[in-house]
Amino acid sequence: MKSRRENIIFQALLLIHIPVACFFTTASGHSESSSSVVVAGYNVSAPAGSRVVLQCVSGRMVWTRDRVRDRQRVVHWDLYRAQPDYAMERVVDMFSAGDQRIYNSYNLGRVGLSTNAFRDGNFSLLIKDVTMNDRGLYSCNLHHLYCHLYETIRVQLNVTKSRRKEQRFWDGQKAVYVVLLGSTVVLPCINRRNVWTDWSEEEEDQQVVHWDRQSPGIRHDRADRLVDLYASGEQRSYGPLFLQRKMNISNQAFSEGDFSLTISDLQPTDKGMYSCHLHHHYCGLHERREFQVTVEPPVIQATLPAKALPSENKDPTKVDSPRVINVILPDQRHHFLLPLGYVLTSFLLLAFIILIIILITRRRRTKEFYPQVPMRSSRSHSSSDEFEMDVAEVNVCTPEMEETGFDYKNNLLKEKVHMGIQPKVIDLDKEMQKFSK
Repeated sequence: MKSRRENIIFQALLLIHIPVACFFTTASGHSESSSSVVVAGYNVSAPAGSRVVLQCVSGRMVWTRDRVRDRQRVVHWDLYRAQPDYAMERVVDMFSAGDQRIYNSYNLGRVGLSTNAFRDGNFSLLIKDVTMNDRGLYSCNLHHLYCHLYETIRVQLNVTKSRRKEQRFWDGQKAVYVVLLGSTVVLPCINRRNVWTDWSEEEEDQQVVHWDRQSPGIRHDRADRLVDLYASGEQRSYGPLFLQRKMNISNQAFSEGDFSLTISDLQPTDKGMYSCHLHHHYCGLHERREFQVTVEPPVIQATLPAKALPSENKDPTKVDSPRVINVILPDQRHHFLLPLGYVLTSFLLLAFIILIIILITRRRRTKEFYPQVPMRSSRSHSSSDEFEMDVAEVNVCTPEMEETGFDYKNNLLKEKVHMGIQPKVIDLDKEMQKFSK
């Protein structure tokens, strides 16, 4: 009786906890959506009369849905067993647009998820005929690839053979279920946020992009709205008609993620702060990009004087002479001889230079091996004798000078010197006769 009362109280607490959590989640989502976060700021300056593109691109705002509905949301249940080998195995998974897959054939027919899980947000796991092999830590994992959301709920399942030990409690980190062997149990995993429920046409209205403009001196909350663009394809433009025509966004913005604003014929009155607001209420995305636009003086281009056409100021009495352009084409038969002649001429010039270098080198080597005979060798023997005579006379006249000029080490050396120098007796008459002949 006591355990039954505790189960009733636990279920009541769960029923109270889930709506409260959903309420706070919704409230926080609305509070976040009221203000956007500035993620980028740019300074743009362009001359007047030009065309300016304020780039605002975000891949997270791309609206995608395949033919079999979206496959970007998935839920899967995993089981972690502490014994015997601490193994982790996938029990079941299900896409938002597909059937559920059960990985172990033993669980076919006894384990499954609700087919309306992605409509009512109830991803609880149903296990029939519980066995001892079902014990372990179960984790319910929700993945939203489009919104980059990942959430996990853990439930501990224990199996007992005694009905008295059945209980459910919270240990501070996870829910713990102690169930009877052979019974049926539902492991809870509930998340009713719009991001996990079925996609509807209203979701397209939750994706919106709008451009605002702040004139100098105007506060952000008083900015003028330029254009609104919804994922459904609806586009709303504000302001005068001429302003709507010069400022526009591509019709393929949500399919490409490019929400850039194009301003044509920029004028000084267009300067100010432009802001691109990206709101994805479905995923909780709220971003803003700001552009400070400055208009510069127009670029003055130099214009060339207009030239008169040939038909203008034409004298009808004069006959135009035909304009003939003579083009001389080389003869194809002899055209290849020109470069060949250049090559041959270059080779001949090079050979001539090498020949000159060889001749000069050989002439120098010949002079080194055969030196020239001196011109005085043709003289007669008398001239040589005369030369010897003059030298002898010089030597005879200077023995005393040599004695005074040299310092001998001993008397023996001095005597040898005097012995070696003997005056030569020359008959001058005979020498004169020889010379006269």
